[in-house]
Amino acid sequence: MDALLVLLLLVIVFVGGMMWLRSRGVSRQQAELEDAKAEARRWTERLGGQVLNLIGTDEASKQAIADAAERYNAAGSQLEQARTVAQTRLVTQTALEGLYYVRAARTAMGMDPGPELPAASGQARAGAVSEDREVDVEGQHYAASPRPSGRTPHYYPGGMVAGRPVPQGWYSTPWWKPALVAGAWGVGSFLLFSTMFAGMAGVPAVESWESGDTGDAGDGGDTGDGGDAGDGGDAGDTGDFGGDAGGDFGGDFGGGDFGGFGDF
Repeated sequence: MDALLVLLLLVIVFVGGMMWLRSRGVSRQQAELEDAKAEARRWTERLGGQVLNLIGTDEASKQAIADAAERYNAAGSQLEQARTVAQTRLVTQTALEGLYYVRAARTAMGMDPGPELPAASGQARAGAVSEDREVDVEGQHYAASPRPSGRTPHYYPGGMVAGRPVPQGWYSTPWWKPALVAGAWGVGSFLLFSTMFAGMAGVPAVESWESGDTGDAGDGGDTGDGGDAGDGGDAGDTGDFGGDAGGDFGGDFGGGDFGGFGDF
């Protein structure tokens, strides 16, 4: 009888301990989620304040502000749907992308771009445009530059699109957007990248772009102050998250006809 009582007590202690550990784990996860949401909300609100107070003065700045506004709307939608830490960190990344567009708009208008930002996801791997280039591919003219101009009014903060790097810089047309929306690069993509960026310092090698193994872009790597962007880390269990985390990235490409650059 005494042995049975001791066994019963041990079972009660064991079950109670397991319940306590589980409760503690849930509380810790909830605290992490709340912290991640607070961080995401801070960056999103910062982006919103910039978007609402900036008015473009030329084509480049207007386009960059429009892209920043799209990122702000996407971040707000993602934040409402976020249920995990990984999903919430994606919101932070979206807001950071928007703030890079804000910096680009301010630069285009000759204003102080503001404080440095943590590196957005994939920037170091994608590199940055380091010189002016103009190429003709399949009957279409493309230009890239490290600076905004009427010739290159479309900015991209740099990052991975459908598994391939798009260097940070200013472009004549947003040639990366079909892949961003479709999730895959079309026919002619490799030819455009190889023609535009072959031998450019700070941009992944053409062979690496084709294989998707970009490693670190070297000189084009860390833009800005770096940081870890709130530890964007592994997206983990993001679920559907309302479709692609980036939405349709503004839907309308705003870049005109992509012509012979493959049928997406």
